[in-house]
Amino acid sequence: MKSKVFTKATIAMAMAATLMMGAGCGAKGAAPAGGSSDAAAKGGTVTITNVSYDPTRELYAAYNEEFKKHYKEETGTDVEIIQSHGGSGGQARSVVEGAEADVVTLALAHDITLVEQAGLIDSGWISEFDRDSSPYTSTIVFLVRKGNEKDIHDWDDLIKDGVGVISPDPKSSGAACWNFLAAWHYADLMTGGDEAQIKDFMAKLYANVVVMDSGARGATTTFVENGQGDVLVSWENEAIATAAEYPGEYEIVSPSISILAQPSVAVVDENAKKNGTEQVAHDYLAWLYSDEAQNIIGEYGYRPSDDKALQKYADKFDLNMELCTINDFGGWDNAYEVYFKDGGVFDEIYGG
Repeated sequence: MKSKVFTKATIAMAMAATLMMGAGCGAKGAAPAGGSSDAAAKGGTVTITNVSYDPTRELYAAYNEEFKKHYKEETGTDVEIIQSHGGSGGQARSVVEGAEADVVTLALAHDITLVEQAGLIDSGWISEFDRDSSPYTSTIVFLVRKGNEKDIHDWDDLIKDGVGVISPDPKSSGAACWNFLAAWHYADLMTGGDEAQIKDFMAKLYANVVVMDSGARGATTTFVENGQGDVLVSWENEAIATAAEYPGEYEIVSPSISILAQPSVAVVDENAKKNGTEQVAHDYLAWLYSDEAQNIIGEYGYRPSDDKALQKYADKFDLNMELCTINDFGGWDNAYEVYFKDGGVFDEIYGG
């Protein structure tokens, strides 16, 4: 039974690698030299590449199929969508370094800002789509094995002796950054804002991290497939999917305080211009806000940005959790500078 997580993740990564190699060998070939594939492909086929973060594999597999049907009906054009998945920070760096991407759908706004700073995305991208270009949200929860032997209920339980924590690396994973900030906010409130005590709390927490994978899906595999650790600090959607796939084997624990995690989307303008895919790339992201897509989002355990759709799937989520936001940390630019850049707070408390 447990081989499912390993198999799905391994196959998805192999497919993504194969597809990305294909992209480098001319997968955009629907466009004639100097022409526009959007314009040329009426009645034909246009290919776009979506570079995304780890746990969205299943979501976009479902979304892509529905978008292709929608776009064919609306325009007469067939769309092929190449997917690439990995730790969000690593994915952003791969685009900066030349990986093909017509759109990016990453775990946090700062990763898209890195691509913008490389000159590949136009400024103001965060206002191009509704709700700060976040068509869905999530939060951070705990996943424990059935019975919760270590009696884990809140963040302070993660620093107890003998508790093995699984959480990915903030240097490469967007989920890991959200994990860190949620824990920091809890410690901030518990200590009355005493920075020395907060850092001591965080140092104890990360001393209990027994495996630090590069991405959230790798962390899930470590916990579920490899059986390591007592608690997985997880995207809510990833925890929901795991609990559903292994009924009776895992429990989701909502901490008293977490964070509103806002994955972001953007057209990679320079690549889309070069590939002649600007219109379809924009439409691909815009349709995430449609009623049909918001239902897919809810079905796959993400919190729809549309309030009506969110309420439809409310039984999946703990909507009573107290959630801080990235604004409590001065926005992503400030949070990255303070906590995650080389020599920042994470390196300090982790002994980097």
